[in-house]
Amino acid sequence: MTGRERVKLALEHKEPDRVPIHDSPWAATIERWKREGMPADANPHDYFGYEIAGFGADTSPRFPVEILKETDEYIIARDSFGGVRKNWRDYTSTPEIIDWPVKTKEDWLRIKERLTPSEDRVNWEWLEQAYKYHKEKGRFITYDAAVGYDKLQSYIFTPHLLMLIIDDPEWVIDMYETDAKLAMDMCDIMMKKGYQFDGAFLYCDLGYRNGPLFSPRHFKEQLHPVFKTLCDFFHKRGMFVLLHSCGNVAPLIDFFIEEGIDCLQPLEVKAGMDLIELKKKYGDRIAFMGGIDVRAMAAEDPRIIEDEIKRKFEVAMVGGGYIYHSDHSVPNNVSFEQYKRVMELVHKYGTYRK
Repeated sequence: MTGRERVKLALEHKEPDRVPIHDSPWAATIERWKREGMPADANPHDYFGYEIAGFGADTSPRFPVEILKETDEYIIARDSFGGVRKNWRDYTSTPEIIDWPVKTKEDWLRIKERLTPSEDRVNWEWLEQAYKYHKEKGRFITYDAAVGYDKLQSYIFTPHLLMLIIDDPEWVIDMYETDAKLAMDMCDIMMKKGYQFDGAFLYCDLGYRNGPLFSPRHFKEQLHPVFKTLCDFFHKRGMFVLLHSCGNVAPLIDFFIEEGIDCLQPLEVKAGMDLIELKKKYGDRIAFMGGIDVRAMAAEDPRIIEDEIKRKFEVAMVGGGYIYHSDHSVPNNVSFEQYKRVMELVHKYGTYRK
């Protein structure tokens, strides 16, 4: 059975031969693993058998990228959104946002003019090679796009954006809709060139440790209709819709289901997302990917991660509807040996007994 077949069956709430596998190690984690024995020319997709591969387009305003300051520890640059960010060279922490391109509605209107679809938003040479490679590997191919609230934080200072959600919802909705339209238009451009996708992987962080970043009422009134439009668009093209949303987004799951989201990822344990309880409550209506605590992966006692995987798989994998993934991404405090053990346990406990 190919990875593509495995993932599709899981998303259809059917049981494949085993739980599908995907994950997201940090770049610094991969560097550590190579120092500890992973072949220098290997990539985690092939080495560990990840079964999802994603491709997308540039949906930014495409401002020139400019390096403003560079040291041994960090790089400060103006990005393609027009903002200024400080990135640590090992990418082990979230970038520090120094400046934002949208401070007034006029700023947004100037940027909005730049958010038009065009073929040169896609690196076709790279896409042709990478798409063919992953297709031949039998992987589940997704069209990837950051959308919604999280995308808008590339434009607007977060406290200002949260105030706009309350004070100027029409402006916020215009930004949501403009960005979503560009994501959909670019998917159509890529599909017309012959690239077919099994699903759409949408990225929109909506939660923090204690709950959603803004009220469910504001989500329902402003972003919920946009997500529904996106789901309808992708479903009409025969694509599943997977949503990445960090933090505790449990109060929004009913909305996700109503919109047509097929799978929610990554189920952050430290934010209170409980895979077992979510499966029991929603498992017949939405699939789940993730929920395996990275803190257990890094624990010195190997019994901790074994209990984590065994206990959660026993519930989550029943009837399909579950894809293995860490509960966020794999940090560089997880050694190569520890992660190999994780993969062994995923295969051990993730096999369906026919």
